[in-house]
Amino acid sequence: MVTALIFDCDGVLADTERHGHLPAFNQTFAEFGLPVRWDEQEYGRKLAIGGGKERMSSLLTPEFVAAAGLPEDPAGQAEAVAAWHRRKTAIYTAMVAAGDLPARPGIARIVEQAHAAGWPLAVASTSAEASVRAVLEHAVGPERARDFTVLAGDIVPRKKPAPDIYLLALDRLGLAPQRAVVIEDSHNGLAAAVAAGIACVVTVNGYTAGEDFTGAAFVVDSLGDPGADPVTVLANHSPATPGPYVTLTDLAAVLGERDPA
Repeated sequence: MVTALIFDCDGVLADTERHGHLPAFNQTFAEFGLPVRWDEQEYGRKLAIGGGKERMSSLLTPEFVAAAGLPEDPAGQAEAVAAWHRRKTAIYTAMVAAGDLPARPGIARIVEQAHAAGWPLAVASTSAEASVRAVLEHAVGPERARDFTVLAGDIVPRKKPAPDIYLLALDRLGLAPQRAVVIEDSHNGLAAAVAAGIACVVTVNGYTAGEDFTGAAFVVDSLGDPGADPVTVLANHSPATPGPYVTLTDLAAVLGERDPA
């Protein structure tokens, strides 16, 4: 049975939010002279909004537009946000290239095992494609990254928690939902996968640990690696039986009770 493994990017492949995206947003705001700086708490709230441009656009209240001297027409504001986002993406990808954002435990190991088993690999993310590719290459290496189908940014009209990007992933991979497993880190990502009919495993991070993960096959604090601290299984509603670290067998097992038709 062909099974695809589909990853979210931010918070799944690497711990990108607190040490990557947040400082990149704030540096961008400073360079453009914008009267805003997000602290960790505020940025945590912004993560409920899918997509970097969309988070930036949430600033555009009449008060902020006036204080920042921004255009009042929607087209002018959209052009400003696009310029901010291009610069933010450049800052962020430079941070990734410098090795500032290490991959999360277990990512490289699971990817190698899945590739060896013939599983198609994909990344489905609301982040800009350049950012996603930079993180992917750093996490699994440039050679293995070429084996991934990468779906990112504005490739679909609706971002997570809408299922669009996962439905597109299935279409590109040529597989039914029952033939795929998603690895996510957030409620929005889980909701998107579930709405697309795909089994979802959640690896939480500091920003998402308190979110509602009802519907996940199982929830862990990381995928883990041999010889490292054992993973903590926070919830399990699947036939999988994760041990000290999550294996490809665990990921395949979440499909054990699903209709393969």
